[in-house]
Amino acid sequence: MAWDWQVFCKETTTGEQVAGCFGRGGDVTYLNWILSAWGWTLSVAALALVVAMLFGSIVGILRTTPDRRLVLFGNAWTELFRNIPLLVQIFLWYHVLPALIPPLRSFPSFVLVVFALGFFTSARISEQVRAGIQSLPRGQRHAGLALGLTLPQTYRFVLLPMAFRIVIPPLTSESMNIVKNSSVAFAVSIAELTMFAMQAGEETSRNIEMYLAVTALYFVSAFVVNRVMLVVEDRVRVPGMIGVR
Repeated sequence: MAWDWQVFCKETTTGEQVAGCFGRGGDVTYLNWILSAWGWTLSVAALALVVAMLFGSIVGILRTTPDRRLVLFGNAWTELFRNIPLLVQIFLWYHVLPALIPPLRSFPSFVLVVFALGFFTSARISEQVRAGIQSLPRGQRHAGLALGLTLPQTYRFVLLPMAFRIVIPPLTSESMNIVKNSSVAFAVSIAELTMFAMQAGEETSRNIEMYLAVTALYFVSAFVVNRVMLVVEDRVRVPGMIGVR
């Protein structure tokens, strides 16, 4: 079967070919649709990454404190969100939690997916942050306290700046994974790339073209994230630090 890439220049309602491939007025082409879906994918991934970095960092720090209760809480958080499949967590946030917590019923599915994906990834980031802090010599913590810094100040000014530099490589992988994992948002009717491929493929019977285009956009998104994180890693690298090239 010959491929037909001109399908992206057709209107979604009439199937008519459109010059320039972009819809006129209120008309939408499949190119308009896939770009909109790409925007939803990037939005879900970006916001979920913010949630994951925030909660993952906090939980990772708590797991290295002297307070055993905070350590137990951090461990429980990590094990809970790490050991439940992501798709199941999406359904829990969408179907179960709103029934148990009524205010969540007013939240759009987009927000619920962001939190589900963010919390799922935060468990993995917390493990990386914990490992980064614990990989530092104990003398650094003791030195900070000996200089009169409080424990929070020691974390802020001594431990975290070095620990985050160490964990940039695994954080790069998590940032790429969150883009790919955002594909599960289709399960709760978020109009992202995977849902576009499924629906557009059914409408046009051009599954090959649709899925190849979506695959290319996922690849481009993850590749750009990888390049950006490599630039960040080079900019913040400290000479003589572990892992320095």
